Amino acid sequence: MHAEQLKDLIVNALEDVKAKDISVVDVRDRTSVTDFMVLASGTSNRHVKSLADSVVLDAKEKGVRVNSVEGGGGSDWILVDMGDVVVHLMLPATREFYDLERFWRDAPDVEAEGSE
Repeated sequence: MHAEQLKDLIVNALEDVKAKDISVVDVRDRTSVTDFMVLASGTSNRHVKSLADSVVLDAKEKGVRVNSVEGGGGSDWILVDMGDVVVHLMLPATREFYDLERFWRDAPDVEAEGSE
């Protein structure tokens, strides 16, 4: 699956479980580590975990390999590494504190349909 398709699959999986403030950042011209970073917020630790579970389940159903998942059920930040796309799922306070978008301000934002 191409990076663009994987990004879309992830955004759809997040929208299905009501992720908040979905942001997609195109980092292809900025790093060789990944093509896209997807950031989203959950309303509780349990919601953040369900966001990660949804992304992993949808990816596996499409035959996409998930490299790793960092963080767990009680975490306020879970990272899902899918190679071409890295997903950061956080509580709003954690997302605001670390402000990952700040590091990529000059990278183009990719519109995530339906994100709030």
